Amino acid sequence: MTAIAPRLYVDSADVDRVSRLLVGGIVHGVTTNPTILERGGRTAAEIPDLYTRWVDEGAQEIFFQTWGGDAASFLRNAEGIRALGDRVAVKVPATPEGFAAASALVRDGATVLVTAVYSVAQALASASIGVQYIAPYLGRMRDAAAVTGFSGPGAEDVIARMQDVCAGSGTNVLAASLRSPEDIIGLRMLGVPYFTAAPDVIERMLTHDVSDSSAAEFDAAMGRLGA
Repeated sequence: MTAIAPRLYVDSADVDRVSRLLVGGIVHGVTTNPTILERGGRTAAEIPDLYTRWVDEGAQEIFFQTWGGDAASFLRNAEGIRALGDRVAVKVPATPEGFAAASALVRDGATVLVTAVYSVAQALASASIGVQYIAPYLGRMRDAAAVTGFSGPGAEDVIARMQDVCAGSGTNVLAASLRSPEDIIGLRMLGVPYFTAAPDVIERMLTHDVSDSSAAEFDAAMGRLGA
């Protein structure tokens, strides 16, 4: 199977840091959830303005999460999200009611991500209803395993199996809760295509001490050449 080109998203509502990554063309888009919006000091009323700002700054996809706890509420609140524009994607939690809402949204032509996916079975269910993305949380999966003393497959292997069972379906993993560039590299080596991470993690992917010193040497040399 042909490998899917990797894609980075920024997982944040810190508008200044998100803007730098969008305007620089570093990330494909922005992912949020209610916790991220709250942490960024945002309110529900600001969601339309965030969408407009991020589209203007170059985001190709912007993810907002519906809410309500039952399928009817998820669908009702998703209507407002979808009305934002054609670059929006609706996040729906991986619960029985969430799956029912996700299925209805897919049938109605929405771009849908099932979020907080923790099992391969949930990934397979997501693929069966045709959602475009699933979001397993690598860091949280590791945390849960550490607390419970779970000795089965590691979180990375579970996420790789999720991507495998989705193969050929049009559903792909958009891995979240990534705490270092090494997390992203490790999952990519296992075939995962899409990643969302905090600005700190994305920015750390772009730097290396030797790269910085080399760039300084190049500039110094051009100065000596009279540039």
